[in-house]
Amino acid sequence: MSGTSRSRTGEVLLTLPSFGWMLVCFFIPALIVLYLSFKPADSMGGVGEGWTLAHWSALVEEQYRPILWRTLWLSTATSCICVLLAVPCSLVLARLQGAWRHVLLLLVVIPFWTNFLIRIFAWKSLLHPEGFLSSTLRSAGLLSEDAQLLYNSGSVLLVMVYTQLPFAILPLYAAAEKFDFSLLEAARDLGASARRAIWSVFVPGVSRGIATAFLSTFVCTLGMYVVPDIVGGTDTEMLGNRIAQRVRTDRNLPLAAALSGAMLGMVALMFLAQALVKRLLTAPEGGSPYVLSVSSSGAAGNEK
Repeated sequence: MSGTSRSRTGEVLLTLPSFGWMLVCFFIPALIVLYLSFKPADSMGGVGEGWTLAHWSALVEEQYRPILWRTLWLSTATSCICVLLAVPCSLVLARLQGAWRHVLLLLVVIPFWTNFLIRIFAWKSLLHPEGFLSSTLRSAGLLSEDAQLLYNSGSVLLVMVYTQLPFAILPLYAAAEKFDFSLLEAARDLGASARRAIWSVFVPGVSRGIATAFLSTFVCTLGMYVVPDIVGGTDTEMLGNRIAQRVRTDRNLPLAAALSGAMLGMVALMFLAQALVKRLLTAPEGGSPYVLSVSSSGAAGNEK
């Protein structure tokens, strides 16, 4: 057996455990969900005989269109905010040395030490009309008496950003840790401002980390129903809430499967978007991803 064949065999053997895990825990359940979405529901809460498209056609009805749109924009907004906050955090973490880096990384990971529900209920207490934050803002005249911070889209977005931010910081920090920061110094020597250097050099250099952070936070947020259920109101219901209702209350498994299929479709669209982002942020073959426009005088991007 040649060395190339042995190498490929080793790669296949190393890949088999993860591929088997994905096959058993993701692909097969996803196929089962899609299969159930085309089956009718019976009166006993089970799956009936035959085939139907009624559950998929229900997704375009008036009661589901706002929920689908709300789920999409809240998930996208959460992911974008998390990435925007994670980029400077990862930059600072990667440039720190010694104990300070470990301390800040510990602060990022500490929320995982507390139960997810406890953290959400803590936010509910904080944002409650009688809570500390609302009382303080009213005392300072920054919040009217009839306004409240809870049970609206803003509170849902705030808590989802809080819960998902570590999932954006960690992959971006892993990418920033491998970044050559001497490139930023070279950009500054060419005349670029600090902001221009970060945007033109650092961001393309960690583009894969950005794409991973966005996708991981988007997928986690897309199926979330606990946060809207606890800190949201009747007009903040997301797709995950409707799926839970169809499974627990209505016992309509095929309709819940169709809603889950719509969620899988959104995830597939994000994978396509990730591929597009990589194509846009990655340098063309043979070129360098770190490009600064240099004027005839030799200065690049002299913004103050």
